[in-house]
Amino acid sequence: MSDNKNKELNNTSLSSSASNGRGGLAIYWNAFKTFFKIGAFTLGGGYAMISIIENEVVERQKWISKEEFVDLIAMAQSCPGVFAVNISIFVGYKLRKTPGALCTSLGAVLPSFLMILLVALFFHQFMDLAWVEAMFRGIRPAVVALIAVPTFNLAKRAKINLANCWIPIVTALLIAYLGVNPIYILIAAVAGGYLYGKFIAPTE
Repeated sequence: MSDNKNKELNNTSLSSSASNGRGGLAIYWNAFKTFFKIGAFTLGGGYAMISIIENEVVERQKWISKEEFVDLIAMAQSCPGVFAVNISIFVGYKLRKTPGALCTSLGAVLPSFLMILLVALFFHQFMDLAWVEAMFRGIRPAVVALIAVPTFNLAKRAKINLANCWIPIVTALLIAYLGVNPIYILIAAVAGGYLYGKFIAPTE
């Protein structure tokens, strides 16, 4: 009885979502607008966008859960292409399959494209200005903070503790000092997680 009621509630929710805003077009506009805002107001791009994407996608829009967001970052990192665009594609596809992915990826890319186009057009006119150089010197430390905060939050959600804290430390050392390709790290992590879940975890 409860299963039938849950199915009815899910169907009602999907129907109301599909019929909302001009035959469901509102969700596409909202997805595009959200990622356009993320792309337009994030300095540094890449990992600096994590906290802003999380705030918009997880906290405000509630399109995905916090656990899904952590998994999403792992998938985006393991796929070729721009990190932030990969995330936008995954979120858009979850919302409305391929059309949703097109909307979110376009929203994420368009601000950077327009900004770079303007910079290319007027670069030689302001590249030597002292205030421009000073502005970018001030931006760089802020970008470091934008990367550090979501990294700390992700570590908490990934359940990093004293037993497994050596994994991110060794990973960072391998990448920073030995130049190990992150793809190999991810493959090793997947294999290790599979073996642990299959052979070790059941005996604990």
